[in-house]
Amino acid sequence: MLSRVKRPRDLDRLSLAQLDELAAEIRSFLVEEVAKTGGHLGPNLGVVELTIALHRVFDSPKDRVLWDTGHQSYVHKLLTGRQDFSKLKGKGGLSGYPSRAESEHDVIENSHASTVLGWAEGIAKANELRRKNDHVVAVIGDGALTGGMAWEALNNIAAAKDRPLVIVVNDNERSYAPTIGGLANHLATLRTTDGYERFLARGKDLLERTPVVGRPLYGTLHGAKKGLKDFIAPQGMFEDLGLKYVGPIDGHDIEALESALERAKRFGGPVIVHCLTEKGRGYTPALQDEADRFHAVGKIHPDTGLPISSSGADWTSVFGEEMVKLGKERDDIVAITAAMLQPVGLEKFAKEFPDRVFDVGIAEQHGAVSAAGLATGGLHPVFAVYATFLNRAFDQVLMDVALHKCGVTFVLDRAGITGTDGASHNGMWDMSILQVVPGLRLAAPRDADQVRAQLREAVEVTDAPTVVRYSKGAVGPAVKAVNRIGGMDILREPAPEGRAAGRADVLLVSIGALAPMCLEVADLLDKQGISTTVVDPRWVKPVDEAMPVLAERHRVVITVEDNSRVGGVGSAIAQALRDAGVDVPLRDFGIPPRFLDHASRKEILAEIGLTAPDIARQVTGLVAKLDGRYEADEAGARSGSAQAARD
Repeated sequence: MLSRVKRPRDLDRLSLAQLDELAAEIRSFLVEEVAKTGGHLGPNLGVVELTIALHRVFDSPKDRVLWDTGHQSYVHKLLTGRQDFSKLKGKGGLSGYPSRAESEHDVIENSHASTVLGWAEGIAKANELRRKNDHVVAVIGDGALTGGMAWEALNNIAAAKDRPLVIVVNDNERSYAPTIGGLANHLATLRTTDGYERFLARGKDLLERTPVVGRPLYGTLHGAKKGLKDFIAPQGMFEDLGLKYVGPIDGHDIEALESALERAKRFGGPVIVHCLTEKGRGYTPALQDEADRFHAVGKIHPDTGLPISSSGADWTSVFGEEMVKLGKERDDIVAITAAMLQPVGLEKFAKEFPDRVFDVGIAEQHGAVSAAGLATGGLHPVFAVYATFLNRAFDQVLMDVALHKCGVTFVLDRAGITGTDGASHNGMWDMSILQVVPGLRLAAPRDADQVRAQLREAVEVTDAPTVVRYSKGAVGPAVKAVNRIGGMDILREPAPEGRAAGRADVLLVSIGALAPMCLEVADLLDKQGISTTVVDPRWVKPVDEAMPVLAERHRVVITVEDNSRVGGVGSAIAQALRDAGVDVPLRDFGIPPRFLDHASRKEILAEIGLTAPDIARQVTGLVAKLDGRYEADEAGARSGSAQAARD
């Protein structure tokens, strides 16, 4: 059945029985294909019927169907002609999120939560001003509704009561883990209530059979005040905003979904359609996974749901285990997560200290401000968040935490190039944007031992924000230091005979997880007769006072970081050298200032030239130029001396 669907309008020819058959086939396809590549499985299994109904009722791409976050868009891809999942999230394959480069049916590709309602409100305004009658549909999960941006948008959407806009709330009681908070409680009440609309439907049927007074009584009932409505179904929160509410609807009943969406489409103003779906539906291993219903999986066996292979300890688990140890030692340590308890490694801490973990929902801004309050109240909060998501809370880090000199530790998971999740998930901006925050201290551990050590150093700071950032995936073996200068670890020193006039050729500044690769660069340079010192600053902000002293002992400084070259650690070190009056050439290697397509981390590093052979080749050329300049200067000096002698 799926092979017959090349575009959304092909769905129009299918009967309800065939649509149910299609839904079952799509679920089988998703399990088989995502098991091979990894990806977001649970969310997509939950929106099969909803996506079918959306594309039957609305005419994409003329009508804009917008997906918040976008991790639940696999079914949408299948129904819009993209059925080759063999390279999902891989180089040259389909993105794991909507992608404008893939299809005219895709609009939002930033994959950061809670933005879709703002997009929808803007597009609906544009339609109104351009006198277009196209429809705008925003699909948002109950988890994403915990984000403040969603409510800012709702406030504006409700202000235009005659501007058509359909908001589909995909309510599966989860984002990653179960959704929590006041909104979640409200939606739970709606789920378990028979519903005002159903009450009215039964009342209408009864009253219309009552002679003379029946219809007027129904009109009176329909106009009843909020008290009656809240008594029957507490949907008043939405209707108080001026939003028509339809639901709850069984999100796996295509006929019911189409009926509700058709009514919303005809309404002529903002409407919320509340759909109840089951994350992981149809796949027993996902339904049995209480943690996140297989929100995102690696390569798994499709029959059992078990992973194909294990990559060993990862950075996240190292942090999580150390947090438990710190929690046992200090009762002032508390943890904050933004709806991602398990992905950021706080699950064990939460089990050990359930009253010392605060899940703020998808609300990074609130999380940062709340952390400032916790610190002011005498605690030391550790806010664990993906590096790319801290971007959303920059103002709060700057004006609430740093300005007030609050002792808050931000732990940034998935820092640097993450790869397969695409442009918006690479954590490549944190070491640039955080450089401007006064007083902030930033650590980039190179291995598991340093994660433990630098986390402990960070939570000892009580008068400023601290940041510990680390990579995604498996953590490699420990990289031992051979010496220490100031607060910096020397990972490699050149042999004494490799120094010319007391100076080595290259000071290679290795940032974070790139230490093994930097040592490989040093080995390659050594084979070219280029003497190299490799130093790990450990704390990259502020620049260690010993850095200019060390740099002055070398002919050239090279920095290598898993972060944007613009305003990153290389730029900060260059400024520190200038301020200290150290005139040594510096070359910075990092991520270019562009959005990177999805591919493996290794493939992206190779594409942008962050590999040992690429760096060694360029450094060799740079040293050769310096040698050439030195030889030219020497020749010029000799020529000048000879001319002076003749004169």
